[in-house]
Amino acid sequence: MDEPAPYAEPLDPRAQRREILRLAVPAFLALVAEPLFLLTDSAIVGHLGTSQLAGLGVASAALLTAANIFVFLAYGTTAVVARQLGAGSRRGAIAAGVDGTWLAVALGLATAVVVAVLARPICSAFGASGPAVDQAVTYLRIAALGIPGMLVVLATTGVLRGLQDTRTPLVVSVLGFGSNIGLNLLLVFGIGLGIAGSAIGTVIAQTGMAAILAWVLVRMARREGAHLRAHPGRVLAAARDGAPLLVRTLALRAILLLTTWVAASYGTVPLAAYQVTATIWSFLTFTLDALAIAAQALTGRALGAGDRRAARSATVVMVRWGVLGGFVVGLILVALRDVLPHLFTSDPEVRAVISAGLLVVALGQPLSGYVFVVDGVLIGAGDGRWLARAMVACLVAYLPVVAGLHALGPWLVSDASAVLGEEHAITWLWLGFTVFMAVRGALMWLRVRTDRWMVTGA
Repeated sequence: MDEPAPYAEPLDPRAQRREILRLAVPAFLALVAEPLFLLTDSAIVGHLGTSQLAGLGVASAALLTAANIFVFLAYGTTAVVARQLGAGSRRGAIAAGVDGTWLAVALGLATAVVVAVLARPICSAFGASGPAVDQAVTYLRIAALGIPGMLVVLATTGVLRGLQDTRTPLVVSVLGFGSNIGLNLLLVFGIGLGIAGSAIGTVIAQTGMAAILAWVLVRMARREGAHLRAHPGRVLAAARDGAPLLVRTLALRAILLLTTWVAASYGTVPLAAYQVTATIWSFLTFTLDALAIAAQALTGRALGAGDRRAARSATVVMVRWGVLGGFVVGLILVALRDVLPHLFTSDPEVRAVISAGLLVVALGQPLSGYVFVVDGVLIGAGDGRWLARAMVACLVAYLPVVAGLHALGPWLVSDASAVLGEEHAITWLWLGFTVFMAVRGALMWLRVRTDRWMVTGA
């Protein structure tokens, strides 16, 4: 039986629920602000034309892949920092966060160069139309400059979450989102830079957020006497610890990229509609992921303190809330599915296809709520190896679905009514994606019902 570390506290259900809300509510608001960057870009660029919106769909898929494959900088750092905090070592927690931030700088600079240089072949690989590819290349080459800032934001936010502080990332996210709107409107419409202006505005906002969060981390490190210089051995150790989550994320991004590839094969209108529906799905993902952030921080702290009972109890509560939250956001999306398309495009054909896709997205939200919470619990527990294997299994299971959706494309979009055919295509595309989520949820249910993921200690 593990002895509780200094941070362990008596289990009080009311106190536990308050603690979940204390972390989840600011995390929810911060996470909502994050996808609003892309929602803002989509809403503004969508009014430039269908080719621009389709191009943004390709570029954003590539950009998010380039940045989010390193999401372990946030998730892994949160778990490590929370465990150190639970074990009573705040200085060690911050030192681990500094190492993760230096790793983010190195990875961000290297990734930005690769994405900028290979922007055209990357965008052409999706098979979109010529005008859409040209728009995508313009956006991606400029947006690549913001990748280092994006990764630093991931790492420093992970540190603060591990320290049980979700309010500071909220304040910074709100400032970043507000500046992003103003810059995009000014550069796209005020100065007339088109899709390039949207990319420039986003880069400036992301880099500013990174600078603020890095300054916060430096102040904490100096206060606690933690090291600030980059140490190759510690940075490499941080990279090694994040490898399983990197594999997990690469498999997930492969699934999302394959889905975008299928959408591109259906034509410009379905691709533009998929860009909007995928952006809204991402927005809802971040909304439900607030509980996953709380799960990472609380699970890591509880297991670091040797308190398995608290970890299990918090998991039960957060899973219940996650599924309920999924039902709520799903109902809201059904009610708004004919309203939201007007925010993104003036093309009536694209609007109709978006509306059809949003219905399927809405129906899958309770499942998403379950998956995201359990994913957060297992990340907080440091169960990265299992998560990597499970996501690779999901990718393998999804490949036949993708092949079938691609093969059905010509038949789906050849309906006598073009709009009806494209609505069928986007519906089947999202139904196929829901199959992946169902497989993922089943594997997580099998894992979390055991005790093998509850390893205690710093």
